[in-house]
Amino acid sequence: QVQLVETGGGLVQAGGSLRLSCAASGRSFTGYWMGWFRQAPGKEREFVATISWSGGSTHYTDSVKGRFTISRDTAKNTVYLQMNSLKPDDTAVYYCAARNNYYYTFSPSSWPAWGQGTQVTVSS
Repeated sequence: QVQLVETGGGLVQAGGSLRLSCAASGRSFTGYWMGWFRQAPGKEREFVATISWSGGSTHYTDSVKGRFTISRDTAKNTVYLQMNSLKPDDTAVYYCAARNNYYYTFSPSSWPAWGQGTQVTVSS
């Protein structure tokens, strides 16, 4: 069974940086897409970024392009989200997710495995 554990959230001022980590366990992730999603209070969960475990292909939502970088360390079974130039609008609970499929998707409902989430708060 896939287990995902996020760490690295916290409180940061606008313009600052944070790095989130997602420790993955339970099976081999070859062929998986790993993703980061976020959910702000009163809003739906939204796609942030995804990376192919095997080939390292990445995709981002437009609002974070140029500011966030997703990466993975296959030896450590860990996925990272480096977040720079943070804005108050980035405030949310950030979730790590895993999907065993040839294709990635922006839809949270199509990702079967989730972590518990980590809070990111950006003050103005």
